[in-house]
This record gives sequence, structure tokens and C-alpha cells, in this order.
Amino acid sequence: MTAGTAAAAPRADHLVARIWRDGNGRIGLVVTGLLVLAAVLGVLGVLPHDPLAQAPADRLQGPSAAHWLGTDQFGRDVAARTASGIGTSLRVAVLSVAIACVAGSLLGVLAGFFRGWADQVIGRVIDVLFAFPALLLALAVVSALGSGWQNAAVAIAVVYTPIFARVARGPTLSVARSEYVKAAQVLGLPVRRILFRHVLPNVAAPILVQVTLALSWAILTESALSFLGLGTQPPQPSLGLMVSEARDIAALAWWVLAIPALAIVIAVIGLNLLGDGLRGAADPRSRTGGDR
Repeated sequence: MTAGTAAAAPRADHLVARIWRDGNGRIGLVVTGLLVLAAVLGVLGVLPHDPLAQAPADRLQGPSAAHWLGTDQFGRDVAARTASGIGTSLRVAVLSVAIACVAGSLLGVLAGFFRGWADQVIGRVIDVLFAFPALLLALAVVSALGSGWQNAAVAIAVVYTPIFARVARGPTLSVARSEYVKAAQVLGLPVRRILFRHVLPNVAAPILVQVTLALSWAILTESALSFLGLGTQPPQPSLGLMVSEARDIAALAWWVLAIPALAIVIAVIGLNLLGDGLRGAADPRSRTGGDR
């Protein structure tokens, strides 16, 4: 093992154990696990009701044994639609954050490693993207591409790519000046090997923390786009779309609006708490003392 990889982010099992010892991290892990479970159940279709099936005779029924979280104005089961909507939101969030993480991290590492003109060009592009409010930039991109969850994922990825680039650039500036990187350069190792073997593993911790935080904001952004009719399209369930459809009947059936809205809140809080726990677990200063 090289000196570079020895200083890299900790092994996954040890990282999860440290997150679990943190109070916020423990809550974040549990909430995230429940969200993933709900999404999987919705995708597999093992819930008692079909999220797309309409039953006009059962419209606007409150929570009951037959419909755990009630029904909406078309008689569709709110619990099944919420689980399916969580799956849709997570799918868009994971895809968009994955694109942003790969593209932004590579740009940030290249800018921090090579500096000079590469840093200037990438830095100016990042500054231009940061000049736009995040939601406004996402609206502009999805308006140009068209509505749909795939285009919403691309729009969110464009918004969060500069964030990952900036997160990756800072530690790369320090790692690029380290002794083991200089030794690798003196030995004549290819630049690609230096970047992927010595630099990226040592800047992975802050990027990993940013992933969890970006996922929470991506869910919020996807919900906002769907609420405005630019994200997931009906009849496919989406948390933001469910909130939008329930606005006019909230006074008659509070659960139709409250359940998907509460799911959004729980998802954002849970992923933020997971990011907080991950930040503490990835901090080298916390690796020697057990609980924080």
C-alpha cells in the first residue's frame, strides 16, 4: 500500500461503525434505510395497492385498515403512491448526484492538480454557474431540455457539478504538493495513475460527505420541479407532483397533502443527518477517540 492510499478514506465497514456511534449519523442511517426500503417496496410492487389504480368509489377516504394513509381524489392509495414517489425522487437524486459527482470531482481534481490555465478556465466556468440561483438554473436547463424525470436529473446534475468541483479542488491543492505525489512524479509515473491512485483517494472523504448533502437537496429540487410540472409527469407518482395535485383539496383531505410533504421533509432531514454523521466519521481527528 502506498503512502497516498494509506491516508485515504477509511474502509466502508469502519466508516459505517463510526457513523453509527454518532447520534445524528445513527438517525440518518435509520431514516435513509427506511426510505430505501419504502422505495424498493414501491418499485417491486409488493404493496397491497397499485399506485396507479383508480377507484372512484373510494375517493378521499381517510387512513384506515384498507388504506393505511387514505386515498386521493381519484381513489388511489396514498401509501402506495408515496412509496413509489420516494422511489422516483431517489432515482432522480441518485442519477443526478452521480453525474455531478463524477464530472465535478474530475474537474476539481484537474484544476487543483494542474493549476495554471486549467484552473483559470475551470474556475471561471464554475463562477458563472454559481452566479445563478440553484433552482433558477435548474428551471432554465429543464425548460430548454423539456419536462420529464430524465431531463430533471440532467438539470440537477448541472446545478451541482460546480459544487463538487469546488469541494474537490481545495484538498487537491494540498495533496498535489505532498511528498508522495512529488515522488511519483519524479519516478515518471503517468499522470492518470497519479490522479487515480494517489490524489483521488485522498480527497474522497469531503466528496463523500458532499454526496449525502447533495442527495437531500437534489430531492428538494426534484420535488420543486415536479411541483411546477417540469419534472416527473403524471400518472407516475412523485412527491412534488403529489403535493401539487393535493393543493386544491387539502382542506377536505389533509392526508393527501400532508403525507408526501412529510416524506420530503423526512428525506431531507435524514440525508442531512447522515451527512453530518459522515462528516464526523471521515474527520481524521475523530478516528482515535471513539464517540465524538
